[in-house]
Amino acid sequence: MKDWLTYLLVCADGSFYCGITNALEKRLRAHNSGHGAKYVRGRLPVKLKAYRGNQTHSQAAKLECAVKKVPKSRKEKVLRDWKE
Repeated sequence: MKDWLTYLLVCADGSFYCGITNALEKRLRAHNSGHGAKYVRGRLPVKLKAYRGNQTHSQAAKLECAVKKVPKSRKEKVLRDWKE
């Protein structure tokens, strides 16, 4: 099912965090309450920068991996322009 998405957050320190989920609002609440990824716990609050939806779990995970491999300056572009 294509109900997964890859998302990019901007943390309070200006760094980016990329992840995948099938429930974005719930995941954002988890991150901002300190129950999300360990990386963002010390960098709260976080804000949604961009996301790409309508993906299978596999597609979302592959895109997350691709985003994490590029420099910060290109992360949003990779997320926006991804073609599998």
